[in-house]
Amino acid sequence: MAKDTKKQTEAKAPAKTQKKEKVSTPKPSKSSTSKTSKASTSKTSKANSPKTTAKTTASSKTKKISKSVQAKDAKAKTHVKYTKVNVYNIKGESSKQIKLPDAFTAEFRPDIIKRAVKASRANRRQPYGPNPRSGMSHASSTWGKGRGSARVQRMTQVGSGFAVESPNNVGGRRAHPPKVEKIWAQKVNRKELLKARMSALAATADPNVVIARGHKFEEKTTIPVIVDSEIEKLKTTLAAMKTLENLGVSQDIIRAKDGRHIRAGRGKMRGRRYRKPRSILLVVSKSENAMKSFSNLPGMEITTPARINVEMLAPGGVAGRLTVISTNALKEMEKW
Repeated sequence: MAKDTKKQTEAKAPAKTQKKEKVSTPKPSKSSTSKTSKASTSKTSKANSPKTTAKTTASSKTKKISKSVQAKDAKAKTHVKYTKVNVYNIKGESSKQIKLPDAFTAEFRPDIIKRAVKASRANRRQPYGPNPRSGMSHASSTWGKGRGSARVQRMTQVGSGFAVESPNNVGGRRAHPPKVEKIWAQKVNRKELLKARMSALAATADPNVVIARGHKFEEKTTIPVIVDSEIEKLKTTLAAMKTLENLGVSQDIIRAKDGRHIRAGRGKMRGRRYRKPRSILLVVSKSENAMKSFSNLPGMEITTPARINVEMLAPGGVAGRLTVISTNALKEMEKW
């Protein structure tokens, strides 16, 4: 019996050792863990390395530079000046090219133009205000306390009891009406006004500024449109419209005609119901015949070099009006 027990114990012993060998797994060494950690840190460091940040900053800088270059190009396009233009006859044929006077080479200053136009419009305003006694011509008195009603001025007529005169009542006077004593006029320096006029005149020679203002004309026409002095002899509107068609600027008359619309606000009940855009500005040396033939066209104005001002060249303070100038008027502008 003792021998059998020994054999059983010897047979069981190697089985235990086999189990222990299966359970025991090799643990990772410190060197391997350090290598994996170094690899992961190296990847993150590469992602956040100064080289990658430099690349991103460089790309952003190039984008900013490209945007600034585009903006500069756009500004340069809006300030192109044409010193030589064609001289057209009434039939629209160009006979020669001439150089514009020095008045058309002035610096484009929209801020000064806006200020000058604003001042000229303010100087035309008429002082207005109500009668100082308006809303106060009533036989009224207050009821006083004890009636459970407001202590305001009321009509003294029997049975009426209407509140009057106080600004917070229906039918009462205005609290702070416009005063006739208010000064609407604005002062602008003399040299500043001259500079504004020269700048607005120079803007008429820039096709990009004229197009940006909304005017329409053919691409072949040079801006400003210089025409022979025969345009001053036209006496009928039919002949004037045909001349504008030959010159390639009749589209702007149609634009002004189609743009006529009812005014927004109270002005429609005060004798100024419709509004229409401004179209061509015609500058001639003598305006007797031109006033008869061109003044009936929608949105068109006729003037002489002596009477031309900033508001004609830049209506509403926006420079770049489409202009047609006769050769006689251009000779007078050479003295500016």
